[in-house]
Amino acid sequence: MLSSPSVRVRRSVTRLFLIAAGVAQSAGVAEGQDPPPAARTAIAPQAIPADPAVRTGQLPNGLRYYVRQNARPEQRVELRLVVNAGSVLEDDDQRGLAHFTEHMLFNGTRRFKKNDIVSYLESIGVKFGADLNAYTGFDETVYILPVPTDKPELLDRSFEILEDWAGGALFDSTDVVNERGVVLEEWRGGLGADTRVRDKQFPVIFQGSRYAERLPIGSPDIIRAANPAPLKRFYRDWYRPDNMAVVAVGDVDPARLEGLIRTHLGRLTQPARALARPTPPVPPNDSTLVTITTDPELQLGTVTVLYKHSAQSLRTVADYRRALVGRLYNYMLNERLTERSRRPDAAFAFAGSAYGSFVRATDVYQLQAAAKEGGLLPSLESVLLEARRVDEHGFLESELARARAALLRSYESANAEREKTESAAYAEEYVDQFLTGDPSPGIAWEYQQVQRLLPAVTVAEVNALARTWLTERNRVVAIAAPSSDSATVPSEAAVLATFRAAHSAAVTPYTETVSDADLVAAVPPPGRVVAERTNPELGVTTWTLSNGVRVILKPTDFKADEVLMRAWSPGGSSLVRDEDMASAVLATTVVERGGLGEFDATELGKKLTGKQARANTYVDALNEGLTGGGSTKDLETMFQLAYLRFTSPRRDSAAFVAFKAQIAPFFANRANSPEAAFSDTVMLTMAQHHARAQPVTQALLDRASLDRAFAIYQERFADASDFTFVFVGSFTLDAMRPLVQQWLATLPALQRNETWRDVGIRAPDGVIEKSVHKGVEPKASSLVIFSGPATFSPETRYALRSLSEYLEMRLLDNLREALGGTYSVSVGADVSKRPRPEFSVSIQFGSSPTRADSLFQTILAVIDSTKTGTVRDEDVQKVREQQLRAYEVNLRENSYWLGNLSAREENEEDPGGLLTYDRLIRGLTAAQLQSAARQYLDVTRYARFKLLPATVQP
Repeated sequence: MLSSPSVRVRRSVTRLFLIAAGVAQSAGVAEGQDPPPAARTAIAPQAIPADPAVRTGQLPNGLRYYVRQNARPEQRVELRLVVNAGSVLEDDDQRGLAHFTEHMLFNGTRRFKKNDIVSYLESIGVKFGADLNAYTGFDETVYILPVPTDKPELLDRSFEILEDWAGGALFDSTDVVNERGVVLEEWRGGLGADTRVRDKQFPVIFQGSRYAERLPIGSPDIIRAANPAPLKRFYRDWYRPDNMAVVAVGDVDPARLEGLIRTHLGRLTQPARALARPTPPVPPNDSTLVTITTDPELQLGTVTVLYKHSAQSLRTVADYRRALVGRLYNYMLNERLTERSRRPDAAFAFAGSAYGSFVRATDVYQLQAAAKEGGLLPSLESVLLEARRVDEHGFLESELARARAALLRSYESANAEREKTESAAYAEEYVDQFLTGDPSPGIAWEYQQVQRLLPAVTVAEVNALARTWLTERNRVVAIAAPSSDSATVPSEAAVLATFRAAHSAAVTPYTETVSDADLVAAVPPPGRVVAERTNPELGVTTWTLSNGVRVILKPTDFKADEVLMRAWSPGGSSLVRDEDMASAVLATTVVERGGLGEFDATELGKKLTGKQARANTYVDALNEGLTGGGSTKDLETMFQLAYLRFTSPRRDSAAFVAFKAQIAPFFANRANSPEAAFSDTVMLTMAQHHARAQPVTQALLDRASLDRAFAIYQERFADASDFTFVFVGSFTLDAMRPLVQQWLATLPALQRNETWRDVGIRAPDGVIEKSVHKGVEPKASSLVIFSGPATFSPETRYALRSLSEYLEMRLLDNLREALGGTYSVSVGADVSKRPRPEFSVSIQFGSSPTRADSLFQTILAVIDSTKTGTVRDEDVQKVREQQLRAYEVNLRENSYWLGNLSAREENEEDPGGLLTYDRLIRGLTAAQLQSAARQYLDVTRYARFKLLPATVQP
């Protein structure tokens, strides 16, 4: 989907449910139901036009295609094969095989045997997982192939891959058997509290529907016995031209892309007797369905109310207007819910309202709340009463004005970026277009329509959605809670009684006060730029201000409407007393929850409506600083926020009490989580139980003091004279100078010349083995950390990066492809300069508990072979090529320059190395990788951690 706020996109609430085991988060999604008759008749049924920049067509065999030329990133093309078939179409003996089929398309096709597709693409700089990927959903399977286009043969070969995926899968019996283990490990990795809750809730939510028993991961019993026959049957039935589409977006002549599609995909043949593609319904329910689930490992109680509706299309301007009305409703209700959550007496920690696509034929409106401890029924009652307040009294004109402004501003910004949109974003848009049938008109058309339609939307029209969306029919309530909260988990009867009580309850109208005060009450006299230094090669200018602040600026044309900011000063929590660490952890969060200047947090949010600007503070171990950014149009607001973070933090005791109550549910049951116990063990062990390296727990939070947190904040941000600010993005120096002089050169300056303090946290020596026995699922998580002193330099950093990427590739080959013992392996590496130069290399993987030890021995064997054996030139070439391709793209990314200019400045390194980094890449050799392995992978000094089920005896 586009990163723009395109309401054409039908965001899947189901996907969020699968992630969270509770339907979605509080993000307002796009669609709405029909507006009142007066609104419908006011607009002619004009069709939404197709974007003229997109070439669409259908081949004689029925395959559809979508082609667009786009030069961001340059010399790249994003390819997609979209199959209009997912797990819901599986036969009973195929549960999980739609997803298994997706796996097999990377394991042998007509032209590419075994793992040759992955190997070839890695050799041209396409990384498996990060770039090359695929996913299977209920209703679709999508293959993702981004490729470089600087050599014609790369594009030709990529279309051969698309052709083979679409019609040349082999399903070799040996390869199928080998892949069983990988798919089972993917299934195993998903096990946990959320999955157990989902498995209990889905049969109720999807009662009477195939969706209830067709989760994409499928049945482990069927996966264990998978053989080519049912896989081939699924592939034959659904991977056919009339059920597929190809999307191609990138820096290539559209005529060439269209020609390649016709040449390669036009060869596919349509079967003589093609099955009709069904769209399984989700049957209606006249009475409210309730599912109540507890689990010993859940950390948070949630209540979700789902209102099922027939899927709404977006084919006409009237449909588009209806969707806009829905977005306004969700924006305003979410603002009210957020405001309520900030009150100390709020029943819920967080709550949200959303409308979106659930499955192919069904939309859903949902209200969800994360309950405070013991507060499931009060949370349900509270969100229902807020919805009833809208139904009874409606929204205010002032609320609608803000919602209009926010929505219009987001479209304005997206439209400004229309020439800088990433090809991947367009590709996802056209994937959605094929699957839903809804047109993609382009952001220019959408922005024009939003400007025309929004002013005419009335409060009454938005209010009407409360009655349209919140129906007694087709209502489902899903409640999940930690087992430790069982005493306060409501019965089904109590849940239904809460609905009846909320429906008849008297509610008062919502009221608000909106301040018209200026964001900055007193504007100071501006300071000056007293020194200027330029680096023409880097395009970087450095200013020194009259108060000592240093400002590094890099104007770019990478985006049309994006400015990024980072600022830091040495010190951080290292300068805080041990007994104040709990308060230091919360310092910036507590202060920001209080608001700024004359505005509390809610008032500040209202004041900033329609502005795209942010400036947030942090205090970490060695620094204090800010991160932020915004639209070019709203630069002054960003600067004002930064100024106020220093000069006008707001101490709000009520906000502090509310914040602690809000986060308490997340920590009350933290001990239930196996993952939390595992991460705590890793943290404590690697810091040797240092007093300043403790997990954030309820006990730690209880020790935090508002007075000390506020005082620590003030101490850290009292002196800007040793701060460095870095700005990267779409600005000019002429535009920045007066803003910098007005808002940064006037920051308080005490000339303290502080620095950080080494508090003595050190990693352990020798070999450490730790096992955590917690959880009920038959799965293990393993983490191995190599660490020690290092020489800090660009060369060290590059050697560690290359070693980690090479090692990850080798371990995937061995642990996943050869042994089928894991779904994924991740290897990370880093080197830090402060408080002393140290490196770390971490290796993480999941597996069956019975295989964790043998897979670790395989890792040690791969490490040994890297040190003493042969590092293949083809593997070195893969690492080099992937790094070069990433570097080419990174050089045109604002975030890359912000992070690297900041890091090099902070570490006193020559920033010119950013322009010559490719020399390090091109010079990479097998000998360097071997040397790095010998230096950094010392098998006499590492820490190994295992998370095992509680049933596995120590």
